[in-house]
Amino acid sequence: MEAAGAQIALTFDVDAESVWLAASAAYARRLTTLSEARYGVGRGLERILELLERHGAEATFYVPGATAERHPDAIRRIVASGHVIGHHGHAHLKSHTVDLETQRQEIERGLDALEALGVRPEGYRSPAWELTPETLELLGEAAFSWDSSLMEDDRPYSIDAGGTTLVELPVHWTLDDWPWFGWTEDGGGSLTDPAIVRRVWEYEVRSAVRERRLLTITMHPEVIGRPHRLAALERVIEVAVEEAVPLVTHQLAARGVADAAR
Repeated sequence: MEAAGAQIALTFDVDAESVWLAASAAYARRLTTLSEARYGVGRGLERILELLERHGAEATFYVPGATAERHPDAIRRIVASGHVIGHHGHAHLKSHTVDLETQRQEIERGLDALEALGVRPEGYRSPAWELTPETLELLGEAAFSWDSSLMEDDRPYSIDAGGTTLVELPVHWTLDDWPWFGWTEDGGGSLTDPAIVRRVWEYEVRSAVRERRLLTITMHPEVIGRPHRLAALERVIEVAVEEAVPLVTHQLAARGVADAAR
């Protein structure tokens, strides 16, 4: 089902406070944790948009509805910069931990919040990268064109969503900045040397070039937006330029895959 040729998709999950408030209402009083989350929609996003503009690169930003409601100006800046917005739930609730009706509300409320900013997303990414059979049914009902939550292949493939065929643009934990850099006061985590991530991601880019496939890299503005970590992202862009590999949005990649399958 894959379109011909190597492509690199830079994607960002703009979670801001939503991931913490979804985990526990107790985080509403934890101002330092929430302030780090807001770094993503402020200084982190500023740095990312500047880097993308400098390289003439388009990207895909997956936005929870709650982030769109709390930080509409940040989302407007993303749209004004020419990037694509994807759906990322509403309150960032994990699909496998809630019932069908709550999953439905998460999709509908997320759509409403983004549409209030003039955006009707064509693609979806599940919070915590966990889909359920019910989620897929709901994605079909909502007429999404693609999903980016699964890991069955490292090339795009098709999935059935309640009788509707979606393009799956697969992801992986090693291609996500959070497992490398995520750290919390509660649970610790990892504060990896960005040079290691640069090497891993560069190898993945060169592998995608050899195999002529799409590679998706997932990042979070509050994580990758720190200057020493941004170097890992910039190296991906530099290698893409060296190899003459286009940096594409998920919208463009999904449409190319769907067209090739016809």
